[in-house]
Amino acid sequence: MNIAVFASHGGSDLQAIIDGCKNKEIKAVVSVVISNNSASMALQRVQNEGIDGYHLSVKTEGTEELLAEKLLCVLRKYNVDMIFLAGYMRLLHPSILETYHNRIFNIHPALLPKFGGKGMYGINVHQAVIDAGEKETGVTIHRVNAEYDSGEIVAQTKVPVLENDTAEVLAERVLQREHEFLVEVISDIVDEKIQLGWSDI
Repeated sequence: MNIAVFASHGGSDLQAIIDGCKNKEIKAVVSVVISNNSASMALQRVQNEGIDGYHLSVKTEGTEELLAEKLLCVLRKYNVDMIFLAGYMRLLHPSILETYHNRIFNIHPALLPKFGGKGMYGINVHQAVIDAGEKETGVTIHRVNAEYDSGEIVAQTKVPVLENDTAEVLAERVLQREHEFLVEVISDIVDEKIQLGWSDI
């Protein structure tokens, strides 16, 4: 199975997926990585790994429609079976959602439907969890649709919130579990324990 990973910034989740494929925990390959940020660490990581990476954004292509056409062209070139959003900070164009229907997944550092939606990413999520007095948080992997963090949840794992946690401390604890959980769930998708949808590719 060929996986495309979309990432905007550091790419630590991307690295976890690459490593999971390399050590055969995931029986698939990361065939291409796409970032909307030319300076992202994600693109540096794939250069180091010998994986093809592309900087594609409205800036490079001109319009959302032209960006979607270019993305689909690249995805077809690499025979992509599944797309994983690993810290990708943009909504996908409807044409991509339709072409890869139920084959696009996202990871979110909280237990959705709580603490999701526009603006709820990174440290913002963990601060919101602490401010709400939650005793547990976690990681959610869900299918991607046209709204932030609202697609079908396919897997969740819980992480405790401790009494003296800061947002930064909690973020580290969640991220450690996030990397492990990513590999577990993608492996389940590849092994068909979690079903992929149809596609027009």
